[in-house]
Amino acid sequence: MGPMDSLLIITGTMGAGKTSALGEASDILALKGITHAAIDLDSLGLALLPSGASSSGAMYRNLQSVCENYSSLGVTRLLLARAIEDFAELELCSGIVSASNTVICRLTASIEVMEQRVRLRESGISQRDYVARVAKLNTIIERAQLETFTITNENRPLTDVAHEMLLKAGWISK
Repeated sequence: MGPMDSLLIITGTMGAGKTSALGEASDILALKGITHAAIDLDSLGLALLPSGASSSGAMYRNLQSVCENYSSLGVTRLLLARAIEDFAELELCSGIVSASNTVICRLTASIEVMEQRVRLRESGISQRDYVARVAKLNTIIERAQLETFTITNENRPLTDVAHEMLLKAGWISK
């Protein structure tokens, strides 16, 4: 597998808008004809595995396979959405993608807004747990300080958020 040239990790707590910004950034890049791949990393690990196997481990093995597939097709830019909680996870992720240039964008909004987004999005049996996790995860990510830059994703159009993110990452120009 050839290495990726560029990796843009979109991080933030639940409800920060990682998945939405990922999709919008992918649409902007596609409209500009910029070859890329966009992955919501959590979706690669949604599983209850037998005998106590780690879904996080499976998620990262799945990421490796997906990166190999995209790389074989000539993709050299990867957008990745994931709440990266610590340096060890960042190193694991960066090591798998093996990009020569990695940029980390942290999306933020008020706790109230993020909790409301999660409340609206998660209507099932785990809603209460997910809403309670918003502030806790935000504190973890805040303390880790892994981001290259931060963008506020509240009271503004999603297209503006994604555009600013791609500009700051150096993936597009004005």
